[in-house]
Amino acid sequence: MAAHRCSYSAVLFVFCVLSVFIVTESQKTTLTVDHPQTDTETAERPAQRSAAGERRWEATEVEEAASDEAAADKQDISAPETMAPSSVPRPRDDFQEELVIRPLHSGDIYASFQFRTLWETDFMTGTKVSHYRLFPKSLGQVISKFSVRELHISFTQGYWRTMQWGQPFLPSPPGAELWVWFQDSVTDVDGTWKELTNVLSGIFCASLNFIDSTNTVQPSASFKPLGIGNVTDHRFLRYATLPREIVCTENLTPWKKLLPCGSKAGLAVLLKSEKLFHSSFHSQAVHIRPVCEDWQCKTTSWELRQTLSVVFDLHTSGQGKREWSLFKMFSRTLTEACPLASSSKIHIDITDNPQGEQFELSPATPLLSQAVVLGDRRTFSIYDLTQQITFGTMRSLNLLIRWKSSEGDMLRPLLHAERYVAGYGLQTGEIHTLMYNNHPYRSFPVLLLDSVPWYLRLYIHTLTVTSKGKENKPSYIHYQPSKDRVRPHLLEMLVQLPPNSVTEVTVQFERALLKWTEYTPDPNHGFYVGSSVISALVPSIVAMDTNSTQERPLFSSFFPCKEESSYFVRVYTEPLLVNLPTPDFSMPYNVICLTCTVVAVGYGSLYNLLTRSFQIEEPSLGLAKRIANIIRKMRGVPPL
Repeated sequence: MAAHRCSYSAVLFVFCVLSVFIVTESQKTTLTVDHPQTDTETAERPAQRSAAGERRWEATEVEEAASDEAAADKQDISAPETMAPSSVPRPRDDFQEELVIRPLHSGDIYASFQFRTLWETDFMTGTKVSHYRLFPKSLGQVISKFSVRELHISFTQGYWRTMQWGQPFLPSPPGAELWVWFQDSVTDVDGTWKELTNVLSGIFCASLNFIDSTNTVQPSASFKPLGIGNVTDHRFLRYATLPREIVCTENLTPWKKLLPCGSKAGLAVLLKSEKLFHSSFHSQAVHIRPVCEDWQCKTTSWELRQTLSVVFDLHTSGQGKREWSLFKMFSRTLTEACPLASSSKIHIDITDNPQGEQFELSPATPLLSQAVVLGDRRTFSIYDLTQQITFGTMRSLNLLIRWKSSEGDMLRPLLHAERYVAGYGLQTGEIHTLMYNNHPYRSFPVLLLDSVPWYLRLYIHTLTVTSKGKENKPSYIHYQPSKDRVRPHLLEMLVQLPPNSVTEVTVQFERALLKWTEYTPDPNHGFYVGSSVISALVPSIVAMDTNSTQERPLFSSFFPCKEESSYFVRVYTEPLLVNLPTPDFSMPYNVICLTCTVVAVGYGSLYNLLTRSFQIEEPSLGLAKRIANIIRKMRGVPPL
């Protein structure tokens, strides 16, 4: 019976295998007959896969993507048969990278990186954004969650020497600076501001969580929006600085991770931390704002602009020789552009070197361009990294600047400012702010913003403004007094600067005595006061371009220009270091040591006398008596 069962199971197994084989062969035959594969389809399949990949990675919203597909289907139905509509959707985001190198008359060299990401989306309508391609998701979620209209943050190490280096493309004060415009839908601006600073502190690995009400101000005239929309309600604006913030590698690493290609390709491969921080000046910033796509502003996009500026010293980086190259500055060369970038260019400023008398640039390039930068027309040599011919046969680009002559005068900046503390003692003092108008025959107004901590109590009745030895009465003054341990002083003034003059603003203050828990771990180092901010429309030498949507270099298109005769400039002064009345923190230590010594000696002796038990100790016997006692004990006689 068992043998019959085994033979039956074997027959059933063979039958099942044959059935599966016959069905499989019939399916293959059906597929081969119904859909014969041609060479044309074989060639089209990779293209379809790449198109599908682009559609998969395109940054868009879920709802808008569905509407776009429905619109595309309608167009396919209504389109003539002779028209072949493209299956690849139009990209809605764009990335550009740019490096500007400007040789300075002091022998130093100024390098400015610009990375811009444009994304045609709308964070303000509340639509949930589900896909990110080029725009970093972390910042996109910050914009959506906190209803941010504009965000500007910078981290700077060092001070920009305006009289030696000229005006920078994007100014920033020493330390950390953050100013944000919120949407009018935000009800609790202060609470949202506090949460936002904590989140940004984690994103950029910085001490932004130390921003609170004691160092935050609400300007009434300064820091207008740089994007679309002329918002005048300054209740939704917050501004704060941390002049003591130290910038290091842990701030640069998350900044580089926001780039689409990171630091693996493109211009970002030059951002080597040990070279960037071994410089005279280093500044990195992130700017987010809505911008117009066309001159009629029918379509808007969100712009993320990441900038990094660095000034290399002649003696520390160039070994004392006036010879520069990409490898000497960054210890690396360029081999390719970022694959996701639509534009990748290097601009070398050759305005002061029209015939090559001052320096020699190699390899040479026939591409030249002119741009209006800070009211002056500049000439640049351009290297397009998207063209393979730029890298030559070695597939590596190492730009070299070799100086021939050190002659030449630098054009003095039209607007310059300085700041210092005067006085003696630790009770009172005086803050002096100097503003220089170097234009020979034109005057222009400037807007001065001062944010002073509460522990410097300003005497606003001592405020004086003088120009050329005469009183210069401001046309607008906004002053918000401080509250101890709650908010700082805020002073804004609109002052007219006469031509070729120095305008001095002075105000007296009194130093407050802090609680001992409010001092820093190094109180004798001093307390920092943030830089003054000076905003002005400076007269331009050439006509400025007022069309913000026209294709221009990134370094000349950040600040919007509304007049052809002037351009916007923002200048920061030096931060102040003020000494406050500081107690001798060594005295508590001395008191503790003395007190412990007295307690140990006095109380210890008394306790010893009270708790020790005294016993009378008999004198010890001599050796002879001890031997005698042993003998007497053996004999049974009592000891001596």
